[in-house]
Amino acid sequence: MDKVCVIGLGSWGSALALTLCKNGYEVHMWTRNESQANEINTTRENSRFLPGVIFPKEIKISTDLESVIKDSKIIVLAVPSQAVRSVVKQIKHVVKEDQILVDVAKGLERETGLRLSQVVKEELPNNEYVTLSGPSHAEEVSRFMPTTLVAASPNLEIAEIVQDAFMNPQLRVYTNPDIIGVELGGALKNIIAFGAGMCDGLGYGDNAKAALMTRGITEMGRLGVAMGAHVTTFTGLSGIGDLIVTCTSMHSRNRRAGILMGEGKSLEETLKEVDMVVEGIVATEVAYKVGKKLNIDLPITNAIYSVLYENAKPEETVRALMTRSKKNEMEEVVNNGFVHN
Repeated sequence: MDKVCVIGLGSWGSALALTLCKNGYEVHMWTRNESQANEINTTRENSRFLPGVIFPKEIKISTDLESVIKDSKIIVLAVPSQAVRSVVKQIKHVVKEDQILVDVAKGLERETGLRLSQVVKEELPNNEYVTLSGPSHAEEVSRFMPTTLVAASPNLEIAEIVQDAFMNPQLRVYTNPDIIGVELGGALKNIIAFGAGMCDGLGYGDNAKAALMTRGITEMGRLGVAMGAHVTTFTGLSGIGDLIVTCTSMHSRNRRAGILMGEGKSLEETLKEVDMVVEGIVATEVAYKVGKKLNIDLPITNAIYSVLYENAKPEETVRALMTRSKKNEMEEVVNNGFVHN
């Protein structure tokens, strides 16, 4: 039985640990929070993140990072995007070059604007790396509801190893060599989901949300292509698939946060009420700055940035979007869909 480890005891890391255990792996999980480790080891429940889901006794929970990583074939990095670099720095002295790193966070590093694969490669350049992404809520994966994911790596052989590790009758995993597109799809859709939540919070209907999602995937692809991604990736699971699930489900932290701000709450009040990491907030800041640097027009991203960081009123930003200059949709299709505004 191969050993695998999951670094991070949030909802997504926990759901994937349950999947790996079901698939027959020896699963070890790490958290720096000793009380959390004690709770799960005692009650077999992660009450904060996945209430009602029981952890099999075979899953080992520990605060000893070195013992968790030792001899693991796959190391799953399941920490928030802004913690990835610090965690990798913490483990780099014990990670062996034959261990495969699988990152499941969806974000961009705030200080550098880097994708998470770039962050990890700066710290552990010799390890094979796979991004696991796609339309997935931990609440459903932990209960083994049908879900599809994408394992992305330029090394197809390594992507297939990860595909085999996670795949089962309830979890179908595809491979994709376009790691840039898969990472950006996972990060940028959180921005649009935040906007979809604001539409709901403002009391707008299905028409507005459909328009936001459609124009949002266009915007995601436009920025993604400028950053080196393949445009077709954004029409797949990690693009439009993840966008749909994140914009429409109450499991989505980004949508919930958007709803609260659309209802008039401040950013501070919103974060306190959600009480979990909202990746779209940092992603908005990074995408806004990258768009300015690359001279890419990102009207939705810019509007959400103005709400989050410039105290603009959500209803005023919607009006500004609706009264922009006239456009021809077909011109975008002719010009590869996402390149021009």
